[in-house]
Amino acid sequence: MYSSNESDLQKSQPPQNHYNYHSTEAIAPANIPGTWSTGLYDCFSDVPNCCLTLWCPCVTLGRIAGIVDRGSTSREACGALYAVLNILGCACLHSRLYRSRMRKQYNLPATPCGDCLVHFFCEPCALCQEHRELKNRGFDMSLGWQANMDKQNAGVTMAPIVQGGMDR
Repeated sequence: MYSSNESDLQKSQPPQNHYNYHSTEAIAPANIPGTWSTGLYDCFSDVPNCCLTLWCPCVTLGRIAGIVDRGSTSREACGALYAVLNILGCACLHSRLYRSRMRKQYNLPATPCGDCLVHFFCEPCALCQEHRELKNRGFDMSLGWQANMDKQNAGVTMAPIVQGGMDR
Protein backbone atom coordinates (compact mmCIF):
# COMPACT_ATOMS: atom_id res chain seq x y z
CA MET A 1 0.00 0.00 0.00
CA TYR A 2 2.79 2.46 0.87
CA SER A 3 5.58 2.80 -1.62
CA SER A 4 9.07 3.82 -0.70
CA ASN A 5 9.77 4.63 -4.33
CA GLU A 6 10.83 8.29 -4.50
CA SER A 7 9.21 8.94 -7.90
CA ASP A 8 5.82 7.79 -6.52
CA LEU A 9 6.25 10.19 -3.62
CA GLN A 10 7.00 13.09 -5.99
CA LYS A 11 3.98 12.28 -8.16
CA SER A 12 1.65 12.35 -5.18
CA GLN A 13 2.72 15.82 -4.00
CA PRO A 14 0.81 18.87 -5.27
CA PRO A 15 2.54 21.02 -7.89
CA GLN A 16 4.77 23.71 -6.45
CA ASN A 17 3.59 27.30 -6.72
CA HIS A 18 5.95 29.80 -8.37
CA TYR A 19 5.02 32.70 -6.11
CA ASN A 20 6.03 33.63 -2.62
CA TYR A 21 2.84 34.97 -1.03
CA HIS A 22 4.79 36.91 1.58
CA SER A 23 6.34 39.04 -1.16
CA THR A 24 5.08 40.55 -4.37
CA GLU A 25 8.14 39.25 -6.18
CA ALA A 26 7.89 36.10 -8.24
CA ILE A 27 10.56 33.52 -7.51
CA ALA A 28 10.33 31.89 -10.92
CA PRO A 29 13.26 32.54 -13.25
CA ALA A 30 12.62 34.61 -16.36
CA ASN A 31 13.04 31.67 -18.74
CA ILE A 32 9.95 29.79 -17.53
CA PRO A 33 7.19 30.47 -20.06
CA GLY A 34 3.95 31.69 -18.59
CA THR A 35 5.38 33.57 -15.60
CA TRP A 36 6.57 37.10 -15.00
CA SER A 37 10.05 37.17 -13.47
CA THR A 38 9.00 39.95 -11.07
CA GLY A 39 5.75 41.29 -9.72
CA LEU A 40 3.90 44.38 -10.89
CA TYR A 41 4.72 46.31 -7.71
CA ASP A 42 8.41 45.35 -7.46
CA CYS A 43 9.50 48.71 -8.87
CA PHE A 44 12.17 49.28 -6.23
CA SER A 45 13.98 46.06 -7.10
CA ASP A 46 15.57 48.11 -9.92
CA VAL A 47 15.86 51.64 -8.51
CA PRO A 48 17.60 53.26 -11.53
CA ASN A 49 14.84 51.99 -13.84
CA CYS A 50 12.20 53.08 -11.33
CA CYS A 51 13.57 56.63 -11.25
CA LEU A 52 13.94 56.80 -15.04
CA THR A 53 10.36 55.58 -15.50
CA LEU A 54 9.00 58.00 -12.93
CA TRP A 55 10.65 61.06 -14.49
CA CYS A 56 10.94 60.00 -18.17
CA PRO A 57 8.47 57.20 -18.95
CA CYS A 58 8.85 57.97 -22.66
CA VAL A 59 12.47 56.72 -22.51
CA THR A 60 11.45 53.50 -20.78
CA LEU A 61 8.67 52.82 -23.28
CA GLY A 62 11.02 53.58 -26.18
CA ARG A 63 13.47 51.01 -24.88
CA ILE A 64 10.71 48.43 -24.40
CA ALA A 65 9.31 49.07 -27.88
CA GLY A 66 12.72 48.74 -29.51
CA ILE A 67 13.18 45.26 -28.04
CA VAL A 68 9.60 44.00 -28.33
CA ASP A 69 9.36 45.09 -31.98
CA ARG A 70 12.81 43.59 -32.66
CA GLY A 71 14.25 46.83 -33.95
CA SER A 72 11.48 47.65 -36.42
CA THR A 73 10.28 50.54 -34.23
CA SER A 74 12.52 53.52 -33.56
CA ARG A 75 12.99 53.89 -29.81
CA GLU A 76 13.14 57.66 -30.18
CA ALA A 77 9.98 57.91 -32.32
CA CYS A 78 8.03 55.65 -29.97
CA GLY A 79 9.17 57.66 -26.96
CA ALA A 80 8.26 60.95 -28.64
CA LEU A 81 4.80 59.67 -29.57
CA TYR A 82 4.32 58.51 -25.98
CA ALA A 83 5.31 61.97 -24.68
CA VAL A 84 2.74 63.67 -26.94
CA LEU A 85 0.04 61.18 -25.98
CA ASN A 86 0.94 61.64 -22.32
CA ILE A 87 0.26 65.38 -22.64
CA LEU A 88 -3.13 64.51 -24.16
CA GLY A 89 -3.81 62.06 -21.31
CA CYS A 90 -4.07 58.88 -23.37
CA ALA A 91 -0.53 57.46 -23.30
CA CYS A 92 -1.75 54.26 -21.65
CA LEU A 93 -3.58 53.33 -24.87
CA HIS A 94 -0.27 53.36 -26.71
CA SER A 95 1.91 51.72 -24.05
CA ARG A 96 -0.49 48.85 -23.43
CA LEU A 97 0.10 47.66 -27.01
CA TYR A 98 3.69 46.81 -26.14
CA ARG A 99 2.65 44.96 -23.00
CA SER A 100 0.23 42.90 -25.10
CA ARG A 101 2.91 42.13 -27.70
CA MET A 102 5.42 41.21 -25.01
CA ARG A 103 2.94 38.92 -23.24
CA LYS A 104 2.22 37.19 -26.54
CA GLN A 105 5.92 36.77 -27.39
CA TYR A 106 6.81 35.28 -24.00
CA ASN A 107 3.48 33.61 -23.17
CA LEU A 108 2.98 35.76 -20.06
CA PRO A 109 -0.34 35.93 -18.19
CA ALA A 110 -2.52 39.05 -18.14
CA THR A 111 -2.18 39.61 -14.41
CA PRO A 112 -3.55 41.15 -12.27
CA CYS A 113 -5.98 42.32 -14.98
CA GLY A 114 -6.05 43.23 -18.67
CA ASP A 115 -3.24 45.23 -20.24
CA CYS A 116 -5.28 48.39 -20.75
CA LEU A 117 -6.38 48.45 -17.11
CA VAL A 118 -2.88 47.77 -15.82
CA HIS A 119 -1.52 50.66 -17.87
CA PHE A 120 -4.42 52.97 -17.02
CA PHE A 121 -4.23 52.49 -13.25
CA CYS A 122 -0.53 51.61 -12.76
CA GLU A 123 1.34 53.02 -15.78
CA PRO A 124 4.75 53.48 -14.08
CA CYS A 125 4.56 50.06 -12.40
CA ALA A 126 3.60 48.37 -15.67
CA LEU A 127 6.47 50.01 -17.58
CA CYS A 128 8.93 49.11 -14.81
CA GLN A 129 7.75 45.49 -14.81
CA GLU A 130 8.07 45.19 -18.60
CA HIS A 131 11.54 46.76 -18.51
CA ARG A 132 12.65 44.36 -15.74
CA GLU A 133 11.20 41.39 -17.60
CA LEU A 134 13.21 42.10 -20.73
CA LYS A 135 16.31 42.85 -18.67
CA ASN A 136 15.89 39.57 -16.78
CA ARG A 137 15.61 37.77 -20.12
CA GLY A 138 19.11 38.94 -20.96
CA PHE A 139 18.58 42.20 -22.86
CA ASP A 140 20.69 45.27 -22.12
CA MET A 141 17.89 47.80 -22.29
CA SER A 142 20.16 50.76 -22.97
CA LEU A 143 21.52 49.23 -26.18
CA GLY A 144 18.47 48.57 -28.35
CA TRP A 145 17.66 45.54 -30.47
CA GLN A 146 20.50 45.53 -33.01
CA ALA A 147 23.25 46.13 -30.45
CA ASN A 148 21.79 43.35 -28.27
CA MET A 149 21.87 40.98 -31.24
CA ASP A 150 25.45 42.01 -32.08
CA LYS A 151 26.46 41.47 -28.45
CA GLN A 152 24.69 38.09 -28.37
CA ASN A 153 26.36 36.97 -31.59
CA ALA A 154 29.84 38.22 -30.64
CA GLY A 155 32.38 35.47 -31.07
CA VAL A 156 30.12 33.50 -33.41
CA THR A 157 31.94 33.01 -36.67
CA MET A 158 30.29 32.41 -39.99
CA ALA A 159 31.19 29.47 -42.19
CA PRO A 160 33.38 30.44 -45.14
CA ILE A 161 31.69 31.00 -48.49
CA VAL A 162 32.47 28.08 -50.78
CA GLN A 163 32.66 28.53 -54.52
CA GLY A 164 30.51 26.09 -56.43
CA GLY A 165 32.05 23.64 -58.93
CA MET A 166 35.63 23.13 -59.98
CA ASP A 167 37.45 25.93 -61.74
CA ARG A 168 40.64 25.54 -63.76
